[in-house]
Amino acid sequence: MDETPEPVEPANLRFLRLLVTGLTGIMIVGLVVVVALIVIRLNDDGPTMPDQITLPEGVSASALTIGEGWWAVVTNDNRILIYDQMTGALRQEVEIK
Repeated sequence: MDETPEPVEPANLRFLRLLVTGLTGIMIVGLVVVVALIVIRLNDDGPTMPDQITLPEGVSASALTIGEGWWAVVTNDNRILIYDQMTGALRQEVEIK
């Protein structure tokens, strides 16, 4: 019967197929790494407080800003507490309305 030979794949096409497959794998791994880093970053518990600052009982920090000679801590109960950077003493308290 009539047997037709299978076409031979050119070497350049085989190389191109390997490159596309490799790049696809690298893109998948990169996407997984980016998603993992975003998830890790979003699970952070908040800013790291300096050792000199002691917050009032039952208050946690939402944000921390550092200025020249002072720290401003935004708390979860809508206040801004301003602390002296040298002594850690509370200088000012501002209520956010």
